[in-house]
Amino acid sequence: MRKPTDQEMSRRHLLRMGFTATAASFLAGGLDLALLSHAHAQSTHTPDAALAVLMAGNKRFIAGHLTACDQDLTVLKQHTEEKQEPFAAVLSCADSRVPVELVFDQSIGQLFVTRVAGNVITPEIIGSLEYGAAVLGTKVILIMGHSNCGAVKATIQSKEVPGQISALFPHIQPAVDQAGHDLEAVTKANAKIQAALLRQSSTVISGMVKSGTVKVLAAYYDLGTGSVAVLE
Repeated sequence: MRKPTDQEMSRRHLLRMGFTATAASFLAGGLDLALLSHAHAQSTHTPDAALAVLMAGNKRFIAGHLTACDQDLTVLKQHTEEKQEPFAAVLSCADSRVPVELVFDQSIGQLFVTRVAGNVITPEIIGSLEYGAAVLGTKVILIMGHSNCGAVKATIQSKEVPGQISALFPHIQPAVDQAGHDLEAVTKANAKIQAALLRQSSTVISGMVKSGTVKVLAAYYDLGTGSVAVLE
């Protein structure tokens, strides 16, 4: 097994610190975190079944046989107005070419989606995905990179960029260090690294992974073919 770099270890420490601060904030706001440990999953899927539903939807997307759009959106809106019961969560890049619900042929209330350029793990992303898993009952979490990712490409090139775009680079650099300068290889490595960070940095999700109630997996979406490949 590859030994984590000093940079990766530092990120894990910062993420854990971020989770601690978030938990303290929740407590100060009156949210009893003990309730999370007693939350009952609302989805009846097992983690493997949830992943199977996602991948079946992706096959329909590739074939051009979408079914989610045929559902009565009025009924769906009424059903989800008071509550949500997503069976899966996806951390995707913010890229506009990655329409997550369409890619998996899912409709309103079925997926819990978080998005940030480079699909990187931050304390805010961790908190969001913890809410999805512990409170809403998501059974599988995909950390999904994609082909021709601008954030990954910019990190590889390491050129001067405007504003705070470069704030993304330290998150993605470990993948560059591991996989070199091949864009696809680095993107896939980044998805795997971010998935590992989530499993290790979140006390909530790591416990659910160990108990088998949630799976956290890396994935890669090909913009050209529309296909999603699970990487681990």
